[in-house]
Amino acid sequence: MRDPQECKAIDQGITRVFTLLGKRWTGVIIAVLMAQGRSHFAELRRAVPGISERMLSDRLSELTAAGLVLREVDEGPPLRVGYQLTPAGDALAPAMNELADWAARHMPEAPACPRAPAARTENA
Repeated sequence: MRDPQECKAIDQGITRVFTLLGKRWTGVIIAVLMAQGRSHFAELRRAVPGISERMLSDRLSELTAAGLVLREVDEGPPLRVGYQLTPAGDALAPAMNELADWAARHMPEAPACPRAPAARTENA
C-alpha cells in the first residue's frame, strides 16, 4: 500500500508539463500554431503581439527541444524558417481546447481600459 503523503504529492508529469507550458507566451505560441498551421517566424511574431523576437526565439527553441515543434529552414533567398507542431504538439489540442472553454466560463473578460483624460489646450 502506498504512503498517503506520497499520494498527496504533486504528480511529476504535471510538474514537467507546467515547467514547459507554464512559461509566459508558450501556450499562446502553441495556440497560434494550432490555428495557423505551419508559420514563419515573422508570422508568429505578428500573431503574438507584445512578444520580443528574442523571447519568441527562446520559446520556439524550447518547444523544439521538447519535441512539440518542428523547425524547418526554407531554401532561400531569402532564408526563412518555418515552424509547425509535431504529432506530440498536435496532441495538445484537446487540452488547449478545454483550457479555452474553462477560461470562457470562469475568467471574466478583462475590463475596458479607462480612457485617458482629454489633453488640455492652452486656451482652455
